[in-house]
Amino acid sequence: MKVDNPKDFDAYRATMNEKLLAAPNNKIIKRIFNLDTNTYMPGALDTKTKEMMGLVASMVLKCDDCIYYHLEKCYENRVSTEEMMEIFGIANIVGGTIVIPHTRRAMEFWEKLKEKN
Repeated sequence: MKVDNPKDFDAYRATMNEKLLAAPNNKIIKRIFNLDTNTYMPGALDTKTKEMMGLVASMVLKCDDCIYYHLEKCYENRVSTEEMMEIFGIANIVGGTIVIPHTRRAMEFWEKLKEKN
């Protein structure tokens, strides 16, 4: 999914999450969402570090939706562009050159996040 605007991604994600969470007999999805939320709370590692780790994992797993989400969270947690370039480097060293197309889209999305503010 190519995203032209971070606001479009946010709106789509919010709408679909609301539908998923509103579905009846949906304990498993609700618990997974809760576990995900709690995972990124501050603990021995701060939220910024956890979001950077989540971004690397998402890039290695080649999940653009997850990449966009973690890019936004990294931006909210004041990750610098210099730090982002190191994150991209780690993702590519761990995941190999197959991650390069995702890195391109991540860079484009990162630039759009910076432009919107």
